[in-house]
Amino acid sequence: MMAALRVATAWATVLAFAWFGKDWLGDLSQPLFAGGLFAWLLVVIVWAAFGVVHEAEELAHRLGEPLGTLVLTLAIVIIEVALISAVMLSAKDAPTLGRDTMFAVLMIVLNGVVGLGLLVGGLRHHQQRYNLKGASAFMSVIIPLTTIALIIPNFTSSTSDGTLTTLQAVTFSVFTLALYGVFLLIQTGRHSEFFIDAEARDADAHPGEASSISGGSVAKHVGLLLANVMPIVILAKSLAVILDHGIAALGAPSALGGVLIAAIVFTPEGISALKAVARNELQRAINLCLGAATSTVGLTVPAILTIGLLTGQTVVLGLKPTEMTLLAVTLILSAQTFSGSRTTVLEGAVHLVLFFVYLVLIFSP
Repeated sequence: MMAALRVATAWATVLAFAWFGKDWLGDLSQPLFAGGLFAWLLVVIVWAAFGVVHEAEELAHRLGEPLGTLVLTLAIVIIEVALISAVMLSAKDAPTLGRDTMFAVLMIVLNGVVGLGLLVGGLRHHQQRYNLKGASAFMSVIIPLTTIALIIPNFTSSTSDGTLTTLQAVTFSVFTLALYGVFLLIQTGRHSEFFIDAEARDADAHPGEASSISGGSVAKHVGLLLANVMPIVILAKSLAVILDHGIAALGAPSALGGVLIAAIVFTPEGISALKAVARNELQRAINLCLGAATSTVGLTVPAILTIGLLTGQTVVLGLKPTEMTLLAVTLILSAQTFSGSRTTVLEGAVHLVLFFVYLVLIFSP
């Protein structure tokens, strides 16, 4: 019943904005009216995102790991890419939005969610185990992807403003997609056992048992997942118009747009990861968090560079010096955190401190 109500509400909102959206969004000069529209869209999109998480978790039980968390991660990242694309196509003047959103996702996921998760998990379970090979595989991909996308553009001599030439944009997009594709093959194929906790794998059902689930059951949840994703994608453009207007009207930092998009999209997945930690399922939480970071850069970079090339918009990828420093420390700390087979409260506390530093720098760069 709840699933049906969620889908009906989301699609009713889509129809409402299809019929009246042009008039509603044409005049946002009234703060209360604009705020009401933003709150309406925000609630519907977040509620639908929770629906995506629910259906993806249902699929996870049927498909097993790591396919379950991969479905959720890809669905969430597709929503993120849709929101970024909508803002870029509607505002026509958001050169740093993709960069700011990717950086926000990395800080929220690698420091905020991971930090809080390890802190809660350490307090509740003292030490938690996970599959070191899987975490190492994630980090071996996250480090080069983020370096190529967010750091190298600042040091190329062809441009001087953190942008890329056409040749660099095309080749970097291909390289990013190729590396991400290889990782997906590893994660879902030959080395899928890297992403499954060894003890849980022995206790749980064998992978072959997942195939006994009826195809109709899987198809049902896939259908409901798509039914929740599509309204978010469609409503993204309307939300983008209000978001862009609000940031300009308030004189807020431009990076705030990326933070809001990241927070809207990844809140449900973050809650899912924290619940997994509380259940002492650290491996699932790692798959969600590190998978989100990997997929975000692997899919967002080609998407925004393609939009930039097709529309002639400038796309700035290079981070500011303070942000590069924070990213470098985050990557080093993450590699250190996931270099052993157990985690404690200390790692969580350090990650949270970095997250709070990031929040301060948004408003006081």
